[in-house]
This record gives sequence, C-alpha cells and structure tokens, in this order.
Amino acid sequence: MSLRFKSELDVKKLVLGATILGTGGGGDPEEGFRILYDAIKATNRPVELINIEDIPSEGFIVVPYYVGSIAPGLKPKKPVKIADPISKAFELLERELGGRIVGVVASEMGGFNTPVALSIGVLKGFPAVDGDLLGRAAPELHQCTVHIFGYSMAPSALVSETGNIIIVKDYADIDDYESIARYLSVLAGRFVAVVDTPLTREKAEKAVVKNTISLAYKLGDEVLRAIESKESPAEKIAKLLNGWVVFEGIVERYVWRDEKGFLKGEVYIRGRGKYAGRLVKSYIMNEHIMVWIDNEPLVMPPDLFTLIAPSGTPITNTVLKENMEVVAIAAPAPQVWRTPRGLELFGPRHFGFDYNYVPVEELVVKRGVV
Repeated sequence: MSLRFKSELDVKKLVLGATILGTGGGGDPEEGFRILYDAIKATNRPVELINIEDIPSEGFIVVPYYVGSIAPGLKPKKPVKIADPISKAFELLERELGGRIVGVVASEMGGFNTPVALSIGVLKGFPAVDGDLLGRAAPELHQCTVHIFGYSMAPSALVSETGNIIIVKDYADIDDYESIARYLSVLAGRFVAVVDTPLTREKAEKAVVKNTISLAYKLGDEVLRAIESKESPAEKIAKLLNGWVVFEGIVERYVWRDEKGFLKGEVYIRGRGKYAGRLVKSYIMNEHIMVWIDNEPLVMPPDLFTLIAPSGTPITNTVLKENMEVVAIAAPAPQVWRTPRGLELFGPRHFGFDYNYVPVEELVVKRGVV
C-alpha cells in the first residue's frame, strides 16, 4: 500500500519534518520545498511513498543527493554548464544499469536532500521508499547504512553544474569515494550531484531506515498545528522522536568556517529558565555532531541533537545566529548506528573525539537535563 502527497501543505509538512531530522544540516529547506513542489506542479504527479515489500523484485532503487558544504554564500567557481545536474546524474546511472531503476530512496533526512530524492521520483515517475539510508543527516558518505552491511555505493554518477561528469564503476574504499565526491564539490564551488547505491529489494530490506518520510510528515504536521495555535510544539516533537527537550537558551557565540567542503564550527548556548547558569556547546560539521553541557558530554554521535525556535520552526546551521532564542531536542539514533560497525563509521572517535560512545538516554539523565 502506498501513500501519496501532492498539495502545497503536504510538501510543507514533509520539508519541515525532514529539516528537524536534519540535525542542523541536510541542506536549505526553502530550496528543498521549491524543488519538490515545482516537480509536482510540472508533472501533476504526487509523491508516491511505498514500503520495501512493494519494490519490484527485478530492478534497483537508487539514491539521488548532493555532496558539498552548507556554508552560506558559496557560489559556482566557473560558469554553469548543466542547469539540472541531479537529473543528468540520474539519466547516466539509469543508462549504466540498463534501465532497471524502479524507485528512489533518500540518502538522509534533511530539508534539501530528502525532497531532492522525492522530486527525482516525481519527475521520473518512480515511487519513493518510505525511509532513508541514515535516519537523520550526517556530513560524510561514510554515514550510510550500506557500509554496515558491506554493500557498495557503486556504480554511481557524479555531475557538477560546472560541467564535470564522472561515472564511478567501483572504488578502493569509502574513504576514497568520499574524497572523490568531496573534491568534485570543492572544484565546483558549492556541490556535486550524485546518484548512487543501486539496491535490490533484498538489500534495501536490511539497509533502509524505515518510515522516516512518514515520520517527517507527522513532525511537520505538529509544527504547523503549534504555530497556528501559538503553542510550543517542543515536547510533541520530542515524543515523536522518542527523545527529550534537553535545553533552552540564547545563542551566545557561533563561529564557523568553510573547510574542504564542510561547514565546521562551534555554537555556544547560554541557558535560560530552568537551564539558567548552564552552557551547551555543539561541535558542528554541517550537522550537530557532538554536544557538551558544562564541559561534559550530553549527546554523542550518532544520536540526534536538533535546534528549533520556540515556535517550532527548525533552525539549520546556515541560519543559526548569535542572540537567537533556541530550544534543543535530543533523541536516540536508529539502532543500526549503535552496532560496533555503525559506531566505527559514526561514533565519537570517527570524528576525532576521545570518548567511548554512551547512549543519549543515559547522558540526559546523568547530566540532569530531563
């Protein structure tokens, strides 16, 4: 059984919820909304969501997304030659696979990369799986569930708007593949469009984090209801995520830089209300990665930390500013990321932090925030 979303309101809910799950990254939600809604209007087709068991046994689902820094103000380094690089990448991979593409799945949850995948499905007339390959947003290609199960992301097509077109038949390891994609994004100036990770139904059953698109829709619905009634949706959002409201305060300091295709930085939030006198610090690598309260770990990767305005509107790290009033929500990562292999790819030590992973449900109690 499939779900269909077509109205402007449906798209708004999807994008809002995906932005919350984007943990500060995942791309620009305004651009994500525009791309998806434009695709629906241009084709008069809905977003059709299907479950894994609905994928035809003969064929592949593929993953369309963008790799690049989310730092504000980036521009193409050379003239734009390809206006729609993601569609070009899709067509090239379809040719490589012999036309056996039967659907799409999002690489991650976020205000841009999730609707991009859904928009490609709409434009090409393919359904989208109700799920993704991450369960949140994350900065590197390492953070994709296929690596936990030993599946390849190749063959793949990488296309920059500046005119670079690459077909990757295979790669030495995920470090090299990440470097190839990241370097192409740096050459282009903003991003490179990628379509990769062809998955059969059997592989998708293991790799896909299920029902995250419908979860995003429910989150967006809660936010819009709260905005309309002028109530705080934070507790409802936290409940849907099986998480907690862990902090409220004012952004005291935010420093960031564009470094090798990533937005990297730190944000410091001074507590207010029941959190008065306490200080939260988050290390950002496109997304919120590692969070401390009063210099003690509060949220470790792969667990989720996301900021919303008191109204419920999610705040990405591209629009985060000093003196903003924010509410912080933390939640457990999908269980697949808490496995030994998952933590190799997405735990604290992967990002250079000398900590053994401690689940967020233990840390929030230990730090006295819930």
